Amino acid sequence: MSGPIWKKDGASGAPDAAVMDFLAGEDVVLDRQLIDFDITASQAHVRGLQAIDVLTEDEADKLVSGLARIREKLAAGELKLDTSFEDGHSALETWLTEMLGPVGGKVHTGRSRNDQVAVAMRLYLKDRLGRLADVCLQTADALLERAQAEANIPMPGYTHLQRAMPSSVGMWLAGHAEAFLDNAALAGSTRDWLDASPLGTASGFGVNLPLAREQVREQLGFARLLVNPQYAQNSRGKVEGQALSALAAATTDLRRLAWDLSLFTTSEFDFVRLPDDFCTGSSIMPNKRNPDAVELLRAAHGVVAGARVELDSVLSLPSGYQRDLQATKPPVLRAFAAGLQALDLAPGLVTAMKWNESAMRAAISPDTFATDLSVELALEGKPFREAYREAAARIAGMNAGDVAKSLSARVSPGAPGALMLDELGARAKAIRANLK
Repeated sequence: MSGPIWKKDGASGAPDAAVMDFLAGEDVVLDRQLIDFDITASQAHVRGLQAIDVLTEDEADKLVSGLARIREKLAAGELKLDTSFEDGHSALETWLTEMLGPVGGKVHTGRSRNDQVAVAMRLYLKDRLGRLADVCLQTADALLERAQAEANIPMPGYTHLQRAMPSSVGMWLAGHAEAFLDNAALAGSTRDWLDASPLGTASGFGVNLPLAREQVREQLGFARLLVNPQYAQNSRGKVEGQALSALAAATTDLRRLAWDLSLFTTSEFDFVRLPDDFCTGSSIMPNKRNPDAVELLRAAHGVVAGARVELDSVLSLPSGYQRDLQATKPPVLRAFAAGLQALDLAPGLVTAMKWNESAMRAAISPDTFATDLSVELALEGKPFREAYREAAARIAGMNAGDVAKSLSARVSPGAPGALMLDELGARAKAIRANLK
């Protein structure tokens, strides 16, 4: 590259190398994740310029074909986005000009790098939120499938990490399944919320061309236009923050699932055996079988939470574009890479883990039936608080209860005796249909 795309004839020159490195930051490396979306948006922009006769049909065809060739060359490793470029946007313009001559420089007519990065980021977020919704549905499906098959296997329920009441594998699985259904729905609604095209707003003030924004929006598959150019800039960081919130909801529930499994695999619990693919050994202790993958699934949320803080710290800005907004890109890309990598493992983990039913039955101690007893006494006509005190007084002499009877009698909707798995399955289907 001969120089920055913003360098002017007769100017004294660009900043020195150290300043340019600081200005560019991680942009070139990060833009490797965005450049395919940038190419798609650039092709639509070219067709929009053709529609208003800024480009001839021949020029537009050459530019669209040239962008397609660049995509192919990038995929084949024949072109590389490296530090010889300021960012992915300047690389595309440079490659097009080298390939097509002066017509390559026409690709940027009527747009700014501001709306160019904004549209690429929204396309990226739509894609990643779609992936997030899909993997949450896959996880919910895996949990519900096992809940149907293992609904009545007993296990102790816990509050405060202390044994509380008899519960069931079906309820544990269904509880996590419903969480991931919520996460899928949230990812889908967030995708719909940010599904607006900023392309054609340029640097935040519009341009003196009758840009075919509606045509470009439709070609890119956005649901609507982001109308106001100022808001197109002010929304940067805001949409990324909402997308991270949807991701964080999913990684929060992944962390809780992983925490449960971390406890259940200990010898003190011994409720679950993880598949070998999710375990490692120790470099010094031959006896160890460590649940490293599950522990790192817990840690994935930390990356997402950190990204949200980092993003929010950038956004104390006035209206319009500020260069600070460049710093919103790294945490978002980092969080989605780490979060989706972790979430992608969840369906396989849920499917392959194995329950130790005898250990779970043995852990259901007699005192855990005390709540059942207090309700039974209340049904005999005693005020509940009196029934509660009587049940508490009997705990020391209680014998083991009938766990199957306890579970089947608990028929409040959603409880072990009435899991409502069909309703959860129907909701999964509805969410999936809405995502298409």
